[in-house]
Amino acid sequence: MSIFRGGICMKNRTFIGAFLFGMGIIGMLDGIILHQIFQFHSVYMYTSRFNQIVSDGLFHLLVTLIVLIGGYLLWVSDSKKLPKPKHLFWASFLLGAGVFNLIEGIINHHILQIHHVYYRTNNILLFDLLYDGLSIILISSGFYLFLLSKKKT
Repeated sequence: MSIFRGGICMKNRTFIGAFLFGMGIIGMLDGIILHQIFQFHSVYMYTSRFNQIVSDGLFHLLVTLIVLIGGYLLWVSDSKKLPKPKHLFWASFLLGAGVFNLIEGIINHHILQIHHVYYRTNNILLFDLLYDGLSIILISSGFYLFLLSKKKT
C-alpha cells in the first residue's frame, strides 16, 4: 500500500533515497580504500599525479552530493509506515551500490579504460572482472531483499 503526501509516493522516496545512499557510500568506499589507502588507481590514471588527485577529488565531491541527496530523500520519507522498511532500505542500498559499481566498472574499466582496479599485476582483467562480480553479488543480494520486502508476513 502506497502512502501519498505532496504527490510523491513515500515508498518511492524511501527506495530512491536508499538507492542513492548506497551509490554514494560505495563510491566513497571505493575512493577511500582503492584510491587513497591502497593507491591502486585514480579516476583518471593516464595523466600527471596532480590531475589524478583532482579527478579523485571531483569523484569524491560527486559521491558526497549523491549521499546528501539520498540522505535527504530518506529523511523526508515516512518509511515507518511501510510494511518492511528495513528490508526495503537494505534492498535499495545494495541495489544502488551494485549498480553504481557495475556501471562504473563497465564504463571506466572496460569501455573507456581510464583506469583499472589494480595495475601491479600481469592480469589486469582478472581484477576488473572480480570487481564486476562483486557488483553482481551486491545487486543479487539487493534484489533478494527487495523480494523479501514484498512478501506478506
